[in-house]
Formats: sequence, structure tokens, C-alpha cells
Amino acid sequence: MKVITTEQAAGLVRDGDTVLIGGSGSGHAVPEGLIEAVERRFLESGAPRAITSIHPVGLGDRGERGASRFAHDGLLKRIVCGTVVDAPKIAAMASRNEIEAYTLPQGALSQLIREIAAGRPGLISHVGLHTFVDPRQSGGRQSGRSTEDLVEHIELKGREWLFYKPFHIDVAFLRGTTADEDGNISMEQEAVFGEMLSMAQAARRCGGLVIVQVKRLARRGTLPGKTVKIPGMLVDAVVVMPDQKQTYQTFYDPAFAGEMRIPLDSFPSLALDERKIVARRCAMELAPGAICNVGSGICTGIGLVAAEEAILDAITLTNEQGIIGGAPASGLDAGAGRNYAAMIDQPYQFDFYDGGGLDIAFLSAVEVDAQGSVNISRFAGRIVGIGGFVNISQNARKMVFGGTLTAGGLKAAAGGGRLTIVNEGKHRKFVPELEQISYSGRYARERGQITLFVTERAVFQTSDHGLELIEIAPGIDLEAQVLGQMNFRPRVSDKLKLMDARLFRPERMGLDAQFVGKQRALHPRLT
Repeated sequence: MKVITTEQAAGLVRDGDTVLIGGSGSGHAVPEGLIEAVERRFLESGAPRAITSIHPVGLGDRGERGASRFAHDGLLKRIVCGTVVDAPKIAAMASRNEIEAYTLPQGALSQLIREIAAGRPGLISHVGLHTFVDPRQSGGRQSGRSTEDLVEHIELKGREWLFYKPFHIDVAFLRGTTADEDGNISMEQEAVFGEMLSMAQAARRCGGLVIVQVKRLARRGTLPGKTVKIPGMLVDAVVVMPDQKQTYQTFYDPAFAGEMRIPLDSFPSLALDERKIVARRCAMELAPGAICNVGSGICTGIGLVAAEEAILDAITLTNEQGIIGGAPASGLDAGAGRNYAAMIDQPYQFDFYDGGGLDIAFLSAVEVDAQGSVNISRFAGRIVGIGGFVNISQNARKMVFGGTLTAGGLKAAAGGGRLTIVNEGKHRKFVPELEQISYSGRYARERGQITLFVTERAVFQTSDHGLELIEIAPGIDLEAQVLGQMNFRPRVSDKLKLMDARLFRPERMGLDAQFVGKQRALHPRLT
């Protein structure tokens, strides 16, 4: 193993190389120094050119960092990732058809890397069927230049599947906290593990280089073997960056690293607005012992509500990055977590999700149609991508989508157990047709999945009739403020009821009282 500079690392990337990059979202274990060095070299010398960038999770701070550093004419040929929302310059290049762009399920890419490491032919999965990832729709393509089929539809033993094709890896850019003199890498200060080991193994299988960015060096033999996440036998070179931040936003939070647990009353409290109302109503679907996923966006507030209601320790919240238990972080730190019980590698988390391990999942919905199908991946001229959305939404036993009824300037006020719309949103989110299908309502019903849509003023469920309105907020006019703000008319339940008045009051709702004396059902063999 060699210790090299960022400039030397960037110089190892050749024209046309495929670069596999570790890390997640807003800087969680992202080797930013290596990415920046490639950009700097290109701007100074015009090389490397026409590279392919592959990373399961979107990388960036929604500004200049992360994958956006590759957004220069000639530098990037193709990007394959879960989402480009974190790298708006990449999304813009895809929209202008300047690069090949594919957004595939985060879990499928994560698991595919393991398949590459083992030399297997690719990944066979049900995840993505009947969505835009399905090649019978668009095969995950997000630009006109994206002509290669990265996904195939196949039949095996009387079932339909998607086959995700493998790729060759020339260079892997990874990150850890500490490297010893033999190249063994530990990740004690990182907020996520990701799939660093699988990436290193996959690059080695392809004959590619493994370069790891770390914060510090240690003497040979001083890292406890159990703390090593990437064995030195897989590492070709290390770059040391002492000022390495934990995330783009946070220099270091010991709770993100699992060094400490914070009291429940130390969690930030949400202001009583439309976002908290949605998070509260979603939290009402929780049950003692429930194993859940909480997605990004408005649903990250569910963990804070659970902490406020003193029920956080009675449920298990997870996120796709591998956090189990505690409360997933929100905002730009989403992907990290505090007070977690375990942090596992991302591919294993998706194995659990794909196998139906989630009792209930909470995800955001940008557009919804009359059949209860959802679009989050491409809308209003924006390319977002899919992240772990498909793995989670297709496989949870119960799916709850959270979001406001309208968007663009919406402002709501709650008080006295009632809701008032102060300013209506400009954009309607319940629309007759979706640009891309990220979640198929019809397919969900065929599989018997329970699906709810929670907004600040109304709650819907899917039925044989499609979308059905089942709850409305006190103080809201049904025709003018619900049905009149949708571009199709859903079925209104004969048993339409008012949303719980506690949602619209500032004090705690008392959800903990509903959990007293209850626990997760035991396995049948234990009863």
C-alpha cells in the first residue's frame, strides 16, 4: 500500500475509465478530496475525459460538491446512480442530453456490486418491475443519449424478474477514518458504512485500483481486527486528509459515529406547521415493535415526532444506508442517525428490505395519480432519480406516503384542533397522469399491499376503486380545499371522518399512552 497525494490519485484515472465511488448523499463517507482532485486536474489539463461515474447513492450538497464536480463538458460521459438530486449540475446536463444518465434503484446497484465482486453474471431482482426502471417503460434512462440497455426483463421459474447487468471497474474511490501502514481501513468516525468492502472487492475482481481517502494514519498492528472494514489486501493506495468532515454539513457529531447516545429530549423539536402535521399523522400508523423505514424529505420528521412522543424506543426505525434503531437524521444530514442500535453495510439492509422485512415504510410523494401510482423521479422539467424508493416501497407490508396536498408557497396554520390554509400552494400534486412511474398502485394492489397517502389536510387510501378519501382535517372545506385542489376526483368514503384534533394542537399528542402494555407479536413458535 502506498500513501499518495490527491493529485497523484487523480492522475491514476485515465480517459474512458469507470470510477466507482463510495459514500452517501450529503458527504457521508464521501471521498470528496479525491473527487475534487479529478475536477481540478481536468480543469488544468483537460484530462481525464469521457469517464463513467457509478455510485449507488446520490452524492452532493445540492450545490458544487460531490458528483457536480464532474459536470464539465468532456469530463463525464456517463453516470449511473440512484439519484441526481444531490448534484443539480449533473441533472442539468442530463436534461440537456449532454451525458448518458441512468438512475437505477439504490439497493439494486448496492447489491449488484456484490455480484460483481463474486464474479457472478449480474443481479436478478423483482425490484423495479412496473416502474420506469422496467425496460418495458424506460429502463432507468434519464437522457436521450442513454441508449444501452442496463436492465433486462426476464422470466425464470414462471415469474418475471429484472436482470441488472454488471459493469467493469477501473478505479474505486472509497473513504474511511483510519488507515494503518498495511492499508487496513477502519471507519470509526463515519456516519455510514455503505458498501465499502463490496466496492473494494469488486474493483479487485475487475483488476481495478482501490484508492481510499482517510483522516489519519496508524502504526501497523494497532487497529483492532474487528474494526477493520476494508482489509489492506484490497487497498492499493491511501490519501490522508486530516480536515476530513463527517458530512458536508457536520464536521463531527459523536452520535452519528455511535460514540454516544443523546437523551430523547435533546432531539430538536419541530414547529407546528404543515410538515409536522404530516409527520404526526404518519406516526399515528406506528405500532409497538414495528420495524420501519423513514425516507428523506418530510418523512424524516417522523423520528423527531416519535422522540417527542416518547415512543422512539418502542419501535425500530431504519434507513437504507444501514442504520437500525434510533432516529434517522433530517435535512442535509439525512442518511445518518442518532441513538441507533446497529449500523450495517448497505447491501445487507437492502436484502432485508427486498425480502419483505419492513412492517411499514414512510416515503415522500411528489405526484400521485387516481390509481395511487407515485412519481418522485422526474417531473416539472426536473430529473431527480429514484434512490432506495423502489426497494422500500415495493416490499414493505404497509406503505405510507407523506406530503402536502399542494406545493409551491403553501402555508398552513394549526391551532385549537383545527387547520387553516393561510396560503394555497401553486402546484397540484394529485394529477391525472405521471411523467414516470416510481410506484405502481395497480401492482401494489395485485400484491395485497396496504397503501395510505397522508397530507396536512386529508388522508387517502387505495382500494379497488383507486384512490379513496378517508379523512379530512377539522376546519377544511371538502370541495374547495381538498377536491378542488386535485386534478382528478377521487372516491369519497361513505365513512369519511375527521383527522384527529390532537394533530393540530401544539402540545404532545400522548401517543405513548397507546403503546403502554403492548409489544411486538412474538414468533408463532414462541407463543
